[in-house]
Amino acid sequence: MSVMKRLSMIFKSKANKALDKMEDPRETLDYSYQRQLELLQKVRRGVADVATSRKRVELQINGLEAQARRYEDQGRKALSVGREDLAREALQRRSNLQGQMADLKVQHDNLQAEEEKLTTASQRLQAKVDSFRTKKETIKATYTAAEAQTRINEAFSGISEEMGDVGLAIQRAEDKTAQMQARAGAIDELLASGALDDFSGTRGDDIQAELDRMGGGMDVELELARMKSELGQGPAPKSAIEQGQPQQQAQPQQQGHTQQLRQPGEGA
Repeated sequence: MSVMKRLSMIFKSKANKALDKMEDPRETLDYSYQRQLELLQKVRRGVADVATSRKRVELQINGLEAQARRYEDQGRKALSVGREDLAREALQRRSNLQGQMADLKVQHDNLQAEEEKLTTASQRLQAKVDSFRTKKETIKATYTAAEAQTRINEAFSGISEEMGDVGLAIQRAEDKTAQMQARAGAIDELLASGALDDFSGTRGDDIQAELDRMGGGMDVELELARMKSELGQGPAPKSAIEQGQPQQQAQPQQQGHTQQLRQPGEGA
């Protein structure tokens, strides 16, 4: 295969593919129906033209027949007055008209046959056009329904161009949302650890932070003492308040015990 033939084949295949992509079957069917209507209209005009010609021939035949009758009447009148020569001339002219009428009648019969033929063809073409119109509308409706179903299926599956753009927009929004959430969480952790300063005034000062750490340490010690008590390795733990109460009550008891040991009359 030569280079030019290959290029021609490639060009034709590309052009055919492009045309197939651009072609809308509904538009093609409408165009074909329009062409058939134009052809039907031409056939009808042909029938009308033939009928017009036939009618013109009929008028000519009628005119010749009337003229022939006049010649016959003139011949009778000429014979009645003894003018045989005039009667012969009238009959001669009538004979010539009869030859013309015979030719016109043959032409009339041909035109009538052609008219009948065209009328039959027009009726058949009309039936074909009507059938094509019904089939055309059915195909168009089926194609439209299939096209709508295809777009619905593409929308559900997300492979259509519009839904693909929507899916990408949703994915970008989700990515940005996740990024902002991660950033907010990281800033909260940095503020809690003190790596960043909180200028809003919601964080406590250094003393409060130290007290919070001490309270956390005491809770650990109390939990450790409770576990030891459960295992029988030590007394039950006491809270900080309970631990402070015996120290406040110890002084009065110790003073009362000292007063009991002193005898009356002894110095203070």
